[in-house]
Amino acid sequence: MKKLAFLIIISILTMSCEDVIQVDLETAETRLVIDASLNWQKGTTGNVQQIKLSLTAPFFDEVIPPATGAIVTVTDTNNNTFNFTEEGNTGLYRTNTFIPVIGTKYTLTIVYKNEVFTATETLIPVTPIEFVEQKNDGGFAGDETEIKAFYTDPKDIENYYLFEFRKPVTNTINLEVYDDEFTDGNRIFAFYSDDELISGDQLEIISYGISSSTYSYLNILLQQTDDESGDPFETQPATVRGNCINTTNANNYPLGYFRVSETSIFSYLVE
Repeated sequence: MKKLAFLIIISILTMSCEDVIQVDLETAETRLVIDASLNWQKGTTGNVQQIKLSLTAPFFDEVIPPATGAIVTVTDTNNNTFNFTEEGNTGLYRTNTFIPVIGTKYTLTIVYKNEVFTATETLIPVTPIEFVEQKNDGGFAGDETEIKAFYTDPKDIENYYLFEFRKPVTNTINLEVYDDEFTDGNRIFAFYSDDELISGDQLEIISYGISSSTYSYLNILLQQTDDESGDPFETQPATVRGNCINTTNANNYPLGYFRVSETSIFSYLVE
């Protein structure tokens, strides 16, 4: 009888767990999201560039709405204006006339729904990736493949880097940011570790020269989205404001960032 009663209780508890719980989430005000990363790959003209505009959406929505019908331009300190034209109603704005010049300051201007959004950044150079080293027994359990992408930091100059490790076979990206506070003028490496890398996988490693403000912004974002976090006492994620401002209505601030970088790309075949 005790065994039967125990099974009945377990059955009741199991059935109760199948109830659907409706979660009412607060709906925040819709905001413009600006994805404006202009990247000049070493050895190319860099004239083709793209800016993506979208809108924030409720948490459970599967579709990100594009911000269509905007007027998007970028101007530089040499009095050049580059017009970005939208492709259909996609929220993707492109130009094929951009002129990248190291050290030049660029200003992004977006006119959307009678409001003006602006941001300014300087085209930051980057030192090239020189070579890659691989270790097959990395990680605490010795089951991870470790990748080190080496580069030489320029001496006596503050430098900040964004590294992107892209695995095309799974369409996954890992981002890391670095500064040269303790490595100025030395050969150093960007680090990536993966327990699913196998021999023959193609790995695309991209380094970007970024400003100190971009470094700070990305560093906060990466800390908030770290998959290995989970400390119950850590500060909960908050809205991170980028360098784009609304000059018409400051309260209706946008999300996102405007960045202009020189890039170095290194394609590596995992051994």
